[in-house]
Amino acid sequence: MLSARAWTQSIIAAGSGRSKSVQTRDLARAISNSSNASRRSIRKLLLPLLKMASCSEVLVADSVGCWRSGGELFFLPRFIFQRTLTAKPRIEVGIFGGIDGNDLGGIRGITEFLCALNAHPAIGREYRLWLYPLCDPLGYVNHARAIGSNLYPGTEIWKDSDEPVAQLIEKELCERRFDGVISLRGNSQATQLQAGVSGQDLDFGTSALIAAQEALRVNQRADFAGFSVRKLDPQESIHACSGQSHKRFEIALEVPGRFPPSLQGEFFLVSLHAILAAYRRRSSEGQRAS
Repeated sequence: MLSARAWTQSIIAAGSGRSKSVQTRDLARAISNSSNASRRSIRKLLLPLLKMASCSEVLVADSVGCWRSGGELFFLPRFIFQRTLTAKPRIEVGIFGGIDGNDLGGIRGITEFLCALNAHPAIGREYRLWLYPLCDPLGYVNHARAIGSNLYPGTEIWKDSDEPVAQLIEKELCERRFDGVISLRGNSQATQLQAGVSGQDLDFGTSALIAAQEALRVNQRADFAGFSVRKLDPQESIHACSGQSHKRFEIALEVPGRFPPSLQGEFFLVSLHAILAAYRRRSSEGQRAS
């Protein structure tokens, strides 16, 4: 297995002729262009993010692990955010996108959120964030889901799967013992925004989505008018099956698949900001009450 440093450097070196500056439009172009190609390029998708992380004071890029499929080498990319080097307890949250490799909105949402965290680190204060923008790289390359079912893309996780990417995600969830897990998904069957939330956090999920809608631009609010919040179905969960009772929350955000990836990504971006702000307030209030 390549080391995280070697993996990052190999992809950066391949695009070393380009500027090291990263703009959100570069990421959008990489995603939109790749959707028209016969095979999507992971290098083209990740290169702007890796360059940004290599120059960042708050982001680190590496890989959870790698495997071969059809003679090609695939990776599960990971980005870690921490605002300062101060040693103190932090809220540990894992954010997962691209569980269906053909779901470009979730990938777009995490890439834009990474840019926002790098430019405005205060968004993530009190957190250590572990972000996985491409959980199904094989499916992304081939324009077809490689793990899970049509209804529940993550169902290979915690099912004794022999899929390498499912095993890597399981290992990561066990080792990190996150305080919270957020997954971003497009849903072709959804007619409005949906959020599956761990049972005890329904009110928390509702307030976060209301805040996210208010943060949208005025001309976008009509597109995202109305939403539903429900108890998370066990088949939707990528974390509850681990049997770790310490888990504090899990939210699966879903956007109607009829929306273009750019619009899905924008909603995911403001939703992540709203969820982290709401949970930070809740944690602070809990500490004051104890």
